[in-house]
Amino acid sequence: MHGLHAVAAALLNPRRRLRRLLLTAEAEATLAARLPPGTIAARKLSAERVEDRTRFHSFLPEDSVHQGAAMLVEPLPGLALDDVLAASAGPVLLLDQVTDPRNVGAILRSAAAFGAAAVVVQDRHAPPETGALARAASGALETVPMIREVNLARAIRGLQDKGVWVLGLAGEAKRTLAEAKPADRRVGLVLGAEAGGLRRLQRETVDEMVRLPIATEVESLNVAAAAAVALYELARA
Repeated sequence: MHGLHAVAAALLNPRRRLRRLLLTAEAEATLAARLPPGTIAARKLSAERVEDRTRFHSFLPEDSVHQGAAMLVEPLPGLALDDVLAASAGPVLLLDQVTDPRNVGAILRSAAAFGAAAVVVQDRHAPPETGALARAASGALETVPMIREVNLARAIRGLQDKGVWVLGLAGEAKRTLAEAKPADRRVGLVLGAEAGGLRRLQRETVDEMVRLPIATEVESLNVAAAAAVALYELARA
């Protein structure tokens, strides 16, 4: 992973196993100012000083905005959805074939901002935890559980069995999210990729399809933008 926010958050996450840390002098000073004293040493890491920033391009894509910080890490251990639901009362986001790592990262960031309990993705149709995803999440990959499920419709039914009211987002739905959100139950919100939206099985499984009230001149929102607006609406009293 790369970028100051992503690296700092990973250093503070005891669940994250760290292997190697590379920093420029400037990035090391910035992290030292942001993190509690002794954080890097406590993780049994010794930062490798990078004098030539082009060295980062030997293991990161050339267009990576690394800010002088990169770290080799292992993927986070998986979490069970039941455990996540017990730990937080926030809404649950479910992503139906959203494959762009930058979109998923941005959604994780919004999920952290508005207190979502988890982001659920379908294992075969979701990006891995790449550096691009972690940077777009700006640290939220370390704080919001990203749960991979083999079957998204089954995950929806599992949430419904636990009393979660699951809503699917689509522009052609009759009621808005504000009109349909329950006041006394946790909400699950299913979002699809921009091109195809929610697939048929997900549409048939959710409790209700809802929409965001956007201007008629705009066909749709980017999925990450839609997630942010929807989470804000759910967070409103």
